[in-house]
Amino acid sequence: MNGRDPEIPDDRHRSRQRQLAGDLRALILAGDIGPDQRLPSTAELTRRYAVNNQTVTRALAILKAEGLITGHKGRAVVPTGRRPAVVRAGHWPAPVTPGRDAVTHLVDVGETGAPAQVAQAFGIAAGEPVTVRHQVLVLDGEPAELVWTYYPAGLARGTELAESRRLRGGSPAVLAALGHPLRHAVDQVSVRPATVAEFLALQLPGDIPVLRQFRIAYTDGGRPIEVTVMIKAGQQFEIRYELPAPG
Repeated sequence: MNGRDPEIPDDRHRSRQRQLAGDLRALILAGDIGPDQRLPSTAELTRRYAVNNQTVTRALAILKAEGLITGHKGRAVVPTGRRPAVVRAGHWPAPVTPGRDAVTHLVDVGETGAPAQVAQAFGIAAGEPVTVRHQVLVLDGEPAELVWTYYPAGLARGTELAESRRLRGGSPAVLAALGHPLRHAVDQVSVRPATVAEFLALQLPGDIPVLRQFRIAYTDGGRPIEVTVMIKAGQQFEIRYELPAPG
């Protein structure tokens, strides 16, 4: 600190560089600082936050690691124009924002004991066998989402769902061919800090939170037939809701 009273108060919980990065990140993502606009100068930021040049440099390094800004010493620092992928709530499956290069890699397929929340969704005991398909979504060359999709083991055995290859037409087509068309799905969405495994797999740039989607898909008669856990890199996604008029 330089002894001046900051124009922007200190929240006393995060380092000053993370506070500064958080404020700039919000302005960039909201479009208040666009790709054709310069970020505030180092001199202005040191004054407003009552910090030294090194703190500003570290804050900008955080945003550069997230792919939000670009610039080199002696040049203006500007936003890259990169936008998070938009997930449309209420639409299944959720499409990726047009213009993003999306590739899905199948990591593993096999049977495992049902985790507690998955077991509860299927109405079985925790630890009972389920078939799980683990995939990773890569956006523009960067890991963006970890996906685990679960099926009752008795349903999946001997079908494409249990095979270590991509599903032709996706899981909806396979389930429909098995006589279990998907009728609707319910999502629960939460935000939390990443686990160590998630941090490493998603190559998160610093202490970025993850977005967790827990989806239960139902077939005829309201029977849960597919449960999916999606862990999304927080800097890579936004969720869009479309609401009907009230009344």
